[in-house]
Amino acid sequence: MIFYTDVLSVYPGHHDAIMVESTNCKRPVRHSKNRLFMTSNPDRSPAVNRCVAMLHVEDVDAACEFYQLLGFKVESRYVREDRVTNFVGLKSGQAEVFLALSSGPIVPSQQAVLFYMYASDVRGLRDHLIAHGLEDGGIPPGLRKRGQEGHMPERRAVYSICNPFYMPHGELRVQDPDGYTILVGQLEP
Repeated sequence: MIFYTDVLSVYPGHHDAIMVESTNCKRPVRHSKNRLFMTSNPDRSPAVNRCVAMLHVEDVDAACEFYQLLGFKVESRYVREDRVTNFVGLKSGQAEVFLALSSGPIVPSQQAVLFYMYASDVRGLRDHLIAHGLEDGGIPPGLRKRGQEGHMPERRAVYSICNPFYMPHGELRVQDPDGYTILVGQLEP
């Protein structure tokens, strides 16, 4: 049996490579015009095969410049008639992020989501971010000893590299311009 779902658009070039994975086998995805076709899963329900984080930001262009410091490249950009950028799609390798203009202010302390990314050189990335104007936040929040909390920047900051049990080669905490937390794990050397 074949299932289909309506989609707003089909990403160019993806029709050859998209695969839906199940526990038993890989099932090809086919599309035609504005329909995405996929074969059924063993339980006969369609499955999600891709997830991209969409961040609401106060200034799309400023956020875009920040994510370019992390190595992302602009894939798509939409500008309103008043010349305000209201959406940018970014990509770096297999990582993707969408930035969308928020309808109100972003409060860093109310961001209940964090983003986990990976890099082959977190030390070099940290140096690069500091050289491009991010504040050195020192020891990451949660690792500071009682009484040593001090100043902890909420925006445009990079903290010292730590080595948690799940990322023994190093992990970097970064705060983006809107206060979203990005953790960057060191890929094994």
